Amino acid sequence: MSKGVPAMWMRGGTSKGGFFLASDLPAETGARDAFLLRAYGSPDARQIDGMGGADPLTSKVAIVSPSQRPDADVEYLFLQVFVDQALVSDAQNCGNMLAGVGPFAIERGLVHATTTQTDVRIFMRNTGTLAVATVQTPGGQVAYDGDARIDGVPGSAAPVPLAFADIAGSSCGALLPTGQAQDVIDGVEATLIDNGMPCVVLRAADLGISGYEDRQTLDADDALKARLEAIRLQAGSLMRLGDVATQSVPKMMLVAAPREGGAISVRSFIPHRCHASIGVLGAVTVATACLIEGSTAHALAVLPGGTQQTLAVEHPSGSTGCVLDVDAAGQVVRAAVLRTARKLFDGVLFD
Repeated sequence: MSKGVPAMWMRGGTSKGGFFLASDLPAETGARDAFLLRAYGSPDARQIDGMGGADPLTSKVAIVSPSQRPDADVEYLFLQVFVDQALVSDAQNCGNMLAGVGPFAIERGLVHATTTQTDVRIFMRNTGTLAVATVQTPGGQVAYDGDARIDGVPGSAAPVPLAFADIAGSSCGALLPTGQAQDVIDGVEATLIDNGMPCVVLRAADLGISGYEDRQTLDADDALKARLEAIRLQAGSLMRLGDVATQSVPKMMLVAAPREGGAISVRSFIPHRCHASIGVLGAVTVATACLIEGSTAHALAVLPGGTQQTLAVEHPSGSTGCVLDVDAAGQVVRAAVLRTARKLFDGVLFD
């Protein structure tokens, strides 16, 4: 790889990482992962010898390719490059990086922009589900400047609405993989749920915290993190994910009643560090848990009611709004979130 690999670095939502065409990377998984570890500078806590930002939120990869599916324009594979381990994982999806897939696909010529905004249909390979990203394309060019704001990102940018359908059980095979709204693990009540992201939803108070602590305080609480990991390892098996010791799922969600006018407050562990905000699909899954009677989140949540409910999921950086369409039986049939993206760099990456 001495000649380097074309790459675009983008911020997608509250995450950041490299976007690649699949054809520009080694086809063999081992060779691809070895290149990415070297390129990102892992394993090293600072990732000083690579492009990673010493944080799971900035050590992410989006691999994009044309799709042969009649219902998709492109396919998106998300990879998490671990910071301090020689590990590249495809065990989860990432809805924040998804926000950059549509703009990237248009920039690379995989999708032709025809109007002032362009819908890009994306098949998410990690979960086998579909999303539609609406990209602003005045004059047939991707626009990154705009007035949309999302918490956790300074300033404003062009909006990138993301719509999801049929994501329930995308990793675990069912919305509630145990068939129950609530389980008990190590004496702690938990809701095991997957509406696009496998999550373990716990009441913060049951873990001896308020659920309003800042990220630094929670990251420094080794006893709490050890207890969460013990629960997570058991939840992985119950959620049909197998041994999750080296996986980045399920995510651990500690919920509390909202304090800023939203529907629920959450502190998300991803899984071993507290998230600065919350992942897109994690927010969708927690919002869904709020609507399920008997879940750990339901009694704490403030719900607007109706067949289309907008739930603001509060987190350390603000809140993430989720729009959930509910059918007559009370089941979530569609979810949408507003994200933004920005192109940071386009060039050649060397390993």
